[in-house]
Amino acid sequence: MSRLADIPDGEVISFYRNGEFINMCAGTHAQSTGDIKAFKLLKIAGAYHRGDEKNKQLQRIYGTAFFSQKELDAWLNQQEEAKKRDHRKIGKEMALFHIEDKVGPGLILWQPHGAVIRQELQNFIGEELRKQGYQQVFTPHIGRLELYRTSGHYPYYKDSQFPPVIERETLTKWADEGCSCAELCSKMEGPEAEGFLLKPMNCPMHAQIYRAEPRSYRDLPLRLAEFGTVYRWEQSGELNGMTRVRGFTQDDAHLFCTEDQVPQEVMGCLELVKVIFKTLGMKDYRVRIGLRDPDSSKYVGHTQTWDKAESALREAAKTLGVPFTEEPGEAAFYGPKIDFVVQDVIGREWQLGTIQIDYVQPERFDLTYIGSDNKPHRPVMVHRAPFGSMERFCGVLIEHFGGNFPTWLAPEQVRILTLNDQVNDYAESVKKRLQDAKIRVVLDNAPDKLGAKIRKAELARVPYMLIVGAKEAEQGQVSVRSRVRKDLDGAIAVDKLQELLVEEIQNRTLPSNTGA
Repeated sequence: MSRLADIPDGEVISFYRNGEFINMCAGTHAQSTGDIKAFKLLKIAGAYHRGDEKNKQLQRIYGTAFFSQKELDAWLNQQEEAKKRDHRKIGKEMALFHIEDKVGPGLILWQPHGAVIRQELQNFIGEELRKQGYQQVFTPHIGRLELYRTSGHYPYYKDSQFPPVIERETLTKWADEGCSCAELCSKMEGPEAEGFLLKPMNCPMHAQIYRAEPRSYRDLPLRLAEFGTVYRWEQSGELNGMTRVRGFTQDDAHLFCTEDQVPQEVMGCLELVKVIFKTLGMKDYRVRIGLRDPDSSKYVGHTQTWDKAESALREAAKTLGVPFTEEPGEAAFYGPKIDFVVQDVIGREWQLGTIQIDYVQPERFDLTYIGSDNKPHRPVMVHRAPFGSMERFCGVLIEHFGGNFPTWLAPEQVRILTLNDQVNDYAESVKKRLQDAKIRVVLDNAPDKLGAKIRKAELARVPYMLIVGAKEAEQGQVSVRSRVRKDLDGAIAVDKLQELLVEEIQNRTLPSNTGA
């Protein structure tokens, strides 16, 4: 009954009775277990009443229920498959990434194999950006507080940012004034605080690059891209491997354009997302359009401008040929947005890339261009990040593929397995030939049995194993054992195999058993 004190006056309180059991809750209760067609108890755990360790410890029983046994079985199978594909488990098995407490929770250390995957993804999107006329930029990891005060990100979003780094002179001045701890915290959020902030987003710095020189309508659209690392403060209980972190790198870009150019720029962003998802075998995705709530005061800008931007996003979403929903109240304060929700091979949904239209930062940073009428005009800023973050996207990819990456993404693309020491020289020559063709290859000439070598390569999820014995060395061949192309299994000339591998890698071909 202690919960009654937390319920506001005037709010309706409901009770449910089942036999002699009476429960105060919002309800509803099932009158009989016969109403529950399929259920399973999952686990039991201790929990303090109302989360307070001073209270009595209770037993919490976790369970789930479905309308049919078929639905329950499908869900349980999905959970088991999710455990097998857990990116934290696979990441450790394949030595892709590491989180070290000495470095800090939520901060990813990319190991060499993981770095290969990240670099390949960056190369891939970099090629597409060049085709669309983007220009690469680089910005620092910290910026003045004043920059983020102007953009509106500080102190309004301070709870999701790292604390600012206050300049020594300012701290000394406050200490000389005898400020208390409480006063220091208050001053850090005030306009008199001089210092720096770990970069929580890239857009204010890209706005400064735009502002660094005079712009004409002939310069627009200007598309600035950066793999920029940003830092956000996530609660420790919310951190999860690579998918929820405190430091992450965005495949970020900001497009500065005229209002008339907004529809075509949004379309270009959508085309980029389609190419990325298709290349990575992500066929099932939907779109959420975040619109403003007309009854809310949190949005800035003119109604006419918002209507135009929202209409542009709707029309662009229709061209994708995928389901989309409109969600009033989900727009950013500075403009409407599109979010991409991707379904992986076991049916789970992940929110990945985003496209946002921004009318606020050009205003706050006084960004202008000279129009054809020789008068200054305000550009529109379009934010877009197809991957969202490299860390989260790679975490999702690990689980999507179950670690069985397509050859172009695989950290190790080929492993050569020798049958005896007599063929080592030939195996070395095959290795060098493939390396010269920019294929990632490892030679296993350890004195182990072939079965043990094959098992090690399978555990490493290597797409191609090339077995070399006396017969293969004599005929200038290798015997292929492939995870991705069963049609290549068997003996093949090295030059022919090299040609096929290079073609597969350059085309970023997906295997037919993606995610298997």
